[in-house]
Amino acid sequence: MKAQELREMTGEELLQLQKKRQDDLFAFRVQLATGVVENNRAARNARRDIARIKTILREREIAAEKAKRNR
Repeated sequence: MKAQELREMTGEELLQLQKKRQDDLFAFRVQLATGVVENNRAARNARRDIARIKTILREREIAAEKAKRNR
């Protein structure tokens, strides 16, 4: 998922997507342990999506703090 697509989402949507991607990562790890891995890149993609989501949420948090201080 691209960062621009994530930036267009609301905070609540981002949190829901983050939870889904963490669940996907857990499912991948279970598949890896049982030896039934379907997609080797799934874990990498999930980790990167989670990092992008966290980055965008933090950017919004910093922007809100900055706006609050400038009032």
